[in-house]
Amino acid sequence: MPEPTEMLPEETLDPEDWEAMRALGHRLLDDTFDYLKSLREQPAWRHAPREVKAHFEGPPPQDPTPAEEVYREYVRYILPYQMGNHHPRFWGWVAGNGTVMGMFAELLAAATDAICGVLSYNSNNYVELQVIDWCKTLLGYPAQAGGLLTSGCSAANIIGLAVARQARAGYDQRKKGLCGAPRPLTLYCSKEAHSSVQKAVELLGFGSEALRRIPVNASLQMDLAALRAALREDRAAGLHPICVVGGAGTTNTGAIDDLPGLADLCTEEGLWFHVDGAFGAWAAISPRYKHLVAGLERADSLAFDLHKWLYLPYPIGCILVRNAHEHRHAFSLTPTYLAHGKGKRGLTGVDVPWLADYGFELSRGFQALKAWMTIKEHGTAKYGRIIQQNIDQAQYLAGLVEAASELELALPVSLNVVCFRFVRPGLGEAALNQLNKEIEIELQEQGIAVPSVVRIKGRKYLHVAITNHRSRREDFDLLVREVIRIGKELA
Repeated sequence: MPEPTEMLPEETLDPEDWEAMRALGHRLLDDTFDYLKSLREQPAWRHAPREVKAHFEGPPPQDPTPAEEVYREYVRYILPYQMGNHHPRFWGWVAGNGTVMGMFAELLAAATDAICGVLSYNSNNYVELQVIDWCKTLLGYPAQAGGLLTSGCSAANIIGLAVARQARAGYDQRKKGLCGAPRPLTLYCSKEAHSSVQKAVELLGFGSEALRRIPVNASLQMDLAALRAALREDRAAGLHPICVVGGAGTTNTGAIDDLPGLADLCTEEGLWFHVDGAFGAWAAISPRYKHLVAGLERADSLAFDLHKWLYLPYPIGCILVRNAHEHRHAFSLTPTYLAHGKGKRGLTGVDVPWLADYGFELSRGFQALKAWMTIKEHGTAKYGRIIQQNIDQAQYLAGLVEAASELELALPVSLNVVCFRFVRPGLGEAALNQLNKEIEIELQEQGIAVPSVVRIKGRKYLHVAITNHRSRREDFDLLVREVIRIGKELA
């Protein structure tokens, strides 16, 4: 037998001094509460200086750093330079801003290193299934539909289109792959559709040329006549259309496609109807504005986020699939090490579905807990009121813009996104485009507010997407005043 090697002392990653770590934890939580409570008094955004970038260069540490010092580094170099989406005047792109209960849930999920997706008898899976059931109820989906929580709408779009591919390809796509397709497959979306739709199409192997970008009408909705014409042309060319992607709240303008019209068309044509409802889907729970997304419930698959217009901490999204069998059939794969067998006590391990059978991830965190705890804390009626509040705020901002001679709306507000620009007589379009980009930068660099900029019909506009439960009308008064002030100074 070989000589035994010298055994090193056994170690752990738990604290050596539990009480010191407890004290640091209490301090961390107190600091966090002070930070969140004072958000309105802080700049909306800070640009990280060069010294911050330099701090994150260098090799990994070989020796330990005291926990308090690690926390001090976070407070100095990381905390002040966040994206800013938690701030009351953050409206750039489309981002939610988190909740305190969601923060607690993340801590609790991390405390048990919680896993969700396999070993279906653990309570985490029950929580996720209940959150999915709540989403079905709120968005008008049938109780027997399939569903899965995801990292966001990008992943949800991939899952929805993967199910569409398997369900409408006309052959066993999982076995033969796209190279086995009797005819090339095609998909359809509007020119205003989010880039994640194209990414999903590319990742699923269709190729971006298989995605038809359909023209839009004056309201930036998909043109149904143009869609029908594209379908006719592709079928005549020997292609096989399988799916139409509708939008419920586009990123650029909040435009909502004619969802009932698309649902009717897909039924007539035998196509899968997928809806990207990243943030706009949640208008369905607003008492006054739910009619805006009527038809959403008719989609074969619906992708949406909970970290945008349900205000939960990142990341969490969801995919619902009307036919749960087709959903599972597109992903289920059970190797021997994941076999669902009976134990001595008759436990099957399959008292609820294994969630890993409904998506591409086997390793999944407990994202459901923050949704479950926060929805429990506030109730869905309050959520509906705050979503309605955001839409009302968008109308309020649009009214301020229309009342100011120095400002111009891009188009009427359809949901919770307002696009407008500063105008100055005598300036050409190129100069106005540059001026409004500079206004955006100044608003951010001065810490006043965070809009973004989008291009609509060749013109650049300030883009204000209101998915913020902390915003107040006074914030929009300030925004308009500052845009006019900065615009005049720069012009």
